[in-house]
Amino acid sequence: MAINLNLLLKVMVQNKASDTHIRGDSQVFLRINGNITPINSSNMTQKEVEDMIFPLMNARLKKIFEEKHEADFSFEGEGLGRFRFNVFNHKGKIGVAIRHIPLNIPSFEELKLPAEPIKKLLQNERGLILVTGITGSGKTSTLAAMIEHLNQIWDAHIITIEDPIEFAFTEKKCIISQRELGADTTSFVDALRAAMRQDPDVILVGEMRDLETTQAAITAAETGHLVLATLHTMNAVQTISRIIDMYPPHQQAQVRLQMSESLRGIVSQRLLPCSKGGRLPAVEIMTATPHVKKMISENTIDAINGAIAKGGFYGMQTFNQSLVKLHKEGMAKLEDILQAASNPDDVLLAIKGIEQEIEPGRGK
Repeated sequence: MAINLNLLLKVMVQNKASDTHIRGDSQVFLRINGNITPINSSNMTQKEVEDMIFPLMNARLKKIFEEKHEADFSFEGEGLGRFRFNVFNHKGKIGVAIRHIPLNIPSFEELKLPAEPIKKLLQNERGLILVTGITGSGKTSTLAAMIEHLNQIWDAHIITIEDPIEFAFTEKKCIISQRELGADTTSFVDALRAAMRQDPDVILVGEMRDLETTQAAITAAETGHLVLATLHTMNAVQTISRIIDMYPPHQQAQVRLQMSESLRGIVSQRLLPCSKGGRLPAVEIMTATPHVKKMISENTIDAINGAIAKGGFYGMQTFNQSLVKLHKEGMAKLEDILQAASNPDDVLLAIKGIEQEIEPGRGK
């Protein structure tokens, strides 16, 4: 018996699943609290997958899928929120990964994020703020909360460049122009360049995927705009290193100087199980203080870990400090905290009340 898509999406929402995985000749799986769980005993056939997914795709998307063997799009389920679909081929069969995007824009508090340091970062009216983490670590939700916060406090024009559009914003104090790759623009780079002529105050870049996009984002930040973007990196030091390493060696000194001048902060996060149910983020926050800017420009970025650990006055915290706080608040089990830590021994020692200076440069 074929599975109905609307019923499947309802089951996904009811079970608070972040993702659904559908593949030809396989069961359907949900990801609930980070774990993959099958929801049916029988396999879906290849034809059943095609009959479920292809009607959602317009001619442009079908052409992209035919040429590239993968395609991204979003779909709004009535009363259920939006869903991001990635359709792909594997072993000659069709696979689908579906990510649930809630109807309501979450607040920092609802996401269990450290609200005040992030709000302080967003007081900057120009510069670059990066949100980083692995796939599925909640970067999109954090960016959405940032945009919604600005939407409530600032009379501004916000342009988002997304692949695809996920959270749909309702304009409050801001006007918000949401642009989707493929449907509204050809690439992140083209949209960033065009944005310079669209009178933006804030630009959200879904992902800094390559050198061209990174250059355009930094340029936008240097020319008086607040730019929010994501990278698939684990922490602040790795993020800065990744950006600099994108450039050829003869340009790296220049980009270090550009980064030291334009960067305002980095929010890195990892999700772990919450002892009260669901998941919550451990968050590293780096603020680009004059001391941090100097370390970036002078290429002593390994020392930034120590500056973050000692930067509580500026709202900074390391992952280890975040994990210790979650443990003290009873929000996460010890085994889950140690699993999420870059340096489990240091976290364990801190939890036991033993003071120890965390060595810079030992993160993953």
